[in-house]
Amino acid sequence: MVRGGPTHRQSADAACLIEVDDLPDGVVVADERGRVIAFNQAACRLTGADREAVVGGHLPDVLPFRDNDGRDWWKWLDAYGGLRIRSRQPECSLYLPGRHELLVSARFVRSPARSGDVVRVVITLRGAAARARLERSRADLVSTVAHELRSPLTSVKGFTATLLAKWGRFTDDQKRVMLETVNADADRVTRLITELLDVSRIESGRLQVHRQVVDVPARARKIIEGRVAAGEPEDRFRLEVLGDLPEMWLDQDKIDQVLGNLLENAVRHGRGTVTIVVEPVEWGVAVSVRDQGEGVAPELASRVFRQFWRGNGRRRGGTGLGLFIVKGLVEAHGGTITVQRAPGGGAEFRFTMPAGTPDFA
Repeated sequence: MVRGGPTHRQSADAACLIEVDDLPDGVVVADERGRVIAFNQAACRLTGADREAVVGGHLPDVLPFRDNDGRDWWKWLDAYGGLRIRSRQPECSLYLPGRHELLVSARFVRSPARSGDVVRVVITLRGAAARARLERSRADLVSTVAHELRSPLTSVKGFTATLLAKWGRFTDDQKRVMLETVNADADRVTRLITELLDVSRIESGRLQVHRQVVDVPARARKIIEGRVAAGEPEDRFRLEVLGDLPEMWLDQDKIDQVLGNLLENAVRHGRGTVTIVVEPVEWGVAVSVRDQGEGVAPELASRVFRQFWRGNGRRRGGTGLGLFIVKGLVEAHGGTITVQRAPGGGAEFRFTMPAGTPDFA
């Protein structure tokens, strides 16, 4: 009998357990004899099993999976037999006795890697609710894109077909109006595509931040000037800068996008004066965008940054992706964003950006 400290094998298994505990999905690992050697916290939550009770147990006994027809999944899988070239089993829906559906996949670790014996079986578990949410999100995305694209593309098609068929019947002013409409609708399609690309980058973690020194009040002033140039009354907007601001290294294009989206949201859903307040805070700069509309009910505050959220269930234009993108852009800078009731009523969206250097991440 070996006495003293843990063996190399035990230390490796302990390290494995610590690592898999950090994963969001359930992970169960069995050795070459089918004995469970790792059972992470997510697996405990999904299966209702106690880790201390299952580690060392036989894999099919620990996870007695059945398929939709009630058949024993392990007999069908034959994890330690079957073709010696198998390396994985794709995800499928399975059931534990008395529990909800789980999405289960398996990976076979062999030694040697090609056609060797199975020395590890790694089972991955996911809750079916996550898949349902993902499918609903994708369906919402398809529906939103189809709706938002149909209207401008129908307009573009209609005006271009009319101009091509009856060019000589219209005056120059009529042609200009139709072409301006086509141009505006093309811009609308471009904005939608840009939003979809931003959502994809945020969800996949591929959003890149290119930092430079940014004058936040100057960027806010530029966004306001753009709204005024587009026809908004100048007295609709107010910019307040409070105190001395630290040097801010930010992605200028993304800050313009954040400010533009928040200003657009305030104009579309709010009323009265839209106020932008820029002020220093302990670790950076805070920017508040306030309107004088109905505001956001406290019970809805946690939902406004989700995809496809529209206030009060009413469709007031837009895709419902703007605030989701704003949150992603702010967090990519290491900042935070919240929504609350403004001091004079209405909604206040407040985001805080940390001061930093070009290398700050």
